[in-house]
Amino acid sequence: MAVDAHLHLWDLERVEYPWLTSALAPIDRTFTFAEVEPLLAQAGVDRVVLVQAGNSVDDSAAMFAVDSPRVAGVVAWVDLLVPSVAARQVEEWSAHPTFVGIRHLIHDEPDPDWLGRPPVRRSLALLAERGLSFDVIGVLPRHLEHALAIADELPELQLVIDHLGTPPVGAASREPWAGLLSALAERPNVAVKLSGLTTLGTAGQASAADLRPFADHALAAFGAERVLYGGDWPVSTLAGPYAATWETAAELIVGLSATERAQILGGSAERVYRLGGR
Repeated sequence: MAVDAHLHLWDLERVEYPWLTSALAPIDRTFTFAEVEPLLAQAGVDRVVLVQAGNSVDDSAAMFAVDSPRVAGVVAWVDLLVPSVAARQVEEWSAHPTFVGIRHLIHDEPDPDWLGRPPVRRSLALLAERGLSFDVIGVLPRHLEHALAIADELPELQLVIDHLGTPPVGAASREPWAGLLSALAERPNVAVKLSGLTTLGTAGQASAADLRPFADHALAAFGAERVLYGGDWPVSTLAGPYAATWETAAELIVGLSATERAQILGGSAERVYRLGGR
């Protein structure tokens, strides 16, 4: 069973997304599940994990409102800066059987050390107690450094590093990304997503050949059982259609065994996000 572990939706008439500006004109519109569902079917994707696209309760509520058997999990949002509010919101989202984890758009925070704030750490401890995961969308080395510290501080918290931690595609050096990813792989409570890669690089469009060194490094470090496929639709449409994103991912793992490919394309997501039985 194939799982896309990273898919977004947004309805601009219902929810505000400040990061959607004219610079992202092609995706500055409403994207519904009805639009992507036939694309998933064509690619052979059976289930998806919807991931927050805005730091708001409204964005999370809109994801939980999607009525489709393909939706196996939802990574929602809570106010991590206020632990008491985060606890109340976690309790509310827990009424939904698809609730599996939390994410915050840390890369939009002016403070690169936002994850290091004491209230945030207390809220993350709450997630660990509830058996929820935390997705880290790290675009700076500092974000990955904080992920390392959190993995050590809260070994019972499942961390998921989105988009392979934003590898420096097209840069002269793979450091410090490569070293940080290797260090994260040494923590058993950390997994990574093979997602959000086709829009990287100086031209905003990366091929499988461009991405292969980074994917190979992540696969060697984490093993297939801790790598999750994610389409990152509709952000990925900035580089090409869903089918092209799926094909690029397939090309990046073509040299692996059938068992390993099955892990990346479904099994890892089912284990990491505890989707079994959903």
